[in-house]
Amino acid sequence: MALPVLSSSAVKFRRVLAHFPQELSLAFAYGSGVFRQAGASAEHGESNMLDFVFAVDDAVTWHMMNLLKNRSHYSFLKFFGPKQITTIQRYGAGIYYNTLVPCNGRMIKYGVISTDTLIEDLFHWKTLYVAGRLQKPVKILALNENSKLQAALVSNLKSAVTAAFLMLPESFSEEELYMQIAGLSYSGDFRMIIGEDKSKVQNIVKPNVAHFQKLYSAILQDCPQVVYKHHPGRLEASIDKSPEGQFTQLMALPKTLQQKITALVSPPGKNRDVEEILLQVAHDPDCGLVVQQGISGIVRPSSIVQSAKTILTAG
Repeated sequence: MALPVLSSSAVKFRRVLAHFPQELSLAFAYGSGVFRQAGASAEHGESNMLDFVFAVDDAVTWHMMNLLKNRSHYSFLKFFGPKQITTIQRYGAGIYYNTLVPCNGRMIKYGVISTDTLIEDLFHWKTLYVAGRLQKPVKILALNENSKLQAALVSNLKSAVTAAFLMLPESFSEEELYMQIAGLSYSGDFRMIIGEDKSKVQNIVKPNVAHFQKLYSAILQDCPQVVYKHHPGRLEASIDKSPEGQFTQLMALPKTLQQKITALVSPPGKNRDVEEILLQVAHDPDCGLVVQQGISGIVRPSSIVQSAKTILTAG
């Protein structure tokens, strides 16, 4: 299954790429500068900062070339050279951001992540930082022929659906499903407590349901656990909430999330099998809550370290 690419009539995003070294395995634009959010006017979107993520196979070489081309984008860390920048990049979520960069008449922010780190996050949800971004609509600007990366992008979307199913009630609307998916990477993110708009998830989903449909419709159609009930003007789905159904879903979750759930449920020092613990969770009426706590346990540390890193990288 190929990842749905959200086509953009606007060439403005691709024009930005021309300013950077071209060795990119993946480049995408995301956020309120790309997709309208509820409560924001069209003009507001035009003035918002544009957010990009670039995945690169060799971070040291890429930063070395970018320092030659765009030295002013970097904070004082440029004086330490590409190797040190790459070392700092590896902390937290494994992404290095240059922010408040003027480009083509707009302010942009761009993050650089190594392809291997991104693939690991997409498959296993090690930090859910960039994987979480890619669970919401983005504009893919460049994607090379790396089959492992392409498989990881699809795997991440399937995992998002599985985790959302476990946290939703037996019957839910399509919009409720997308709200649950969009909220995954904000679960436990300390920025949601101290800075971000509390209705952020709703603002992302409501004006962009069609984009979420494009991203997830093929996965949902292939889902044996989903039964669709068509009501006038409302698509409802119901899923198997039996312990067997939930166990199947828990076993399909990314490795890091399974480990977090295991650590929450199993007392320290008891060497119990992951499968045995997940079977216990599947029978728990609070199964969805345990999954949510597991996700928070992944997101919280990486969001804190990543925000602390910004002090250095943004100067």
